[in-house]
Amino acid sequence: MIGLGGVKKEVNNLINKIHISKLRTDQGMAPLPMEMHLVFTGNPGTGKTTVARLIAKIYYSLGILSKGQFVEVDRSGLVAGYMGQTAEKVQDVVKRSLGGVLFIDEAYSLVVDKSEGDFGKEAIDTLNKAIEDHREDFIVIVAGYPKEMDQFLDANPGMKSRFNTYIHFEDYESSDLVKILIYMSKKMEYFFEPEAISYIID
Repeated sequence: MIGLGGVKKEVNNLINKIHISKLRTDQGMAPLPMEMHLVFTGNPGTGKTTVARLIAKIYYSLGILSKGQFVEVDRSGLVAGYMGQTAEKVQDVVKRSLGGVLFIDEAYSLVVDKSEGDFGKEAIDTLNKAIEDHREDFIVIVAGYPKEMDQFLDANPGMKSRFNTYIHFEDYESSDLVKILIYMSKKMEYFFEPEAISYIID
């Protein structure tokens, strides 16, 4: 992937910690205390969903997950229109995600958007219980804007302790965007004149 230097560094750090933890257990030592659930912060279009898909594959290859499937939802995929239905909806999504990664995009909308009563809070509480009940073989990645994601984690006392690894996705630099454009264009057999590249950079 082009760019995302800070993200790549954080993911590599995470992988190294998992390797060290495995080495410790192989030697009969206690594993490192670490939560695998992640918070991705950053603007739309910065690669959060793509990296979340890769995390599912990485966790599967490292033996953290048994299946490695990737389930993506937003508020509409978790919140129902009536009390009680939301809990069922969340439980269904969790069931599909067991053995893999559940990715909740714009997770902050569960607390920021109050247009549907307090059902967003019900979704968060149900999700928190699911994380507690399925401590192994189930990973949740939540994503959204930094400030709003703090509100999301504050909505339930148990959430903050489960999500203590934050990865921030910076906006792309102009040079990275040009590299992405050239890469995508080459796949479609389009090529740029040098003057066009200068124009695009400007």
